[in-house]
Amino acid sequence: MNRKSTWKSAVRPILGGLLLLAMSSMRATYAAPPTDACALLTPAQVSAVLGVSVGVGERIVPSSSALCGYGGAGAAKRVVVAIITVNIFTHEKTPLEGIKEEAATGVGDEAHYMTTPGFGTGLSVKKGNFAFKVRVYGFSLEQIKAKEKTLALEVLAKL
Repeated sequence: MNRKSTWKSAVRPILGGLLLLAMSSMRATYAAPPTDACALLTPAQVSAVLGVSVGVGERIVPSSSALCGYGGAGAAKRVVVAIITVNIFTHEKTPLEGIKEEAATGVGDEAHYMTTPGFGTGLSVKKGNFAFKVRVYGFSLEQIKAKEKTLALEVLAKL
């Protein structure tokens, strides 16, 4: 037996093991982002933050899993969660005239509140290659911001 083939047979299992270890680590680090907005929060989480009982989240657009509502369209206190692209998140940071944008600290890699006349305030959050928006309705502006941040942290805990 020559030295070259002995070296190869000794190193191959080690390299193979290292490759498998690296690949399994990559899967955990780069897991696919969620695609169902209704899976980001539970009714119990939303109910606790709103202070009212809500049912299971419902798709606002039946053919799209990117937008989910809790509390119903007619409910005074309700939550809407949307999965957005990182590109949309980035473009939101330069809002149009009349739209107020404010940085939010302590949430994800980056986050900001956007207040749009007629639509209320929403908190957009980016974590890695995933971005989402939480909107709470039926409270004062400061309460809305606090509740959106609490719900966003709940979403981030699942990622």
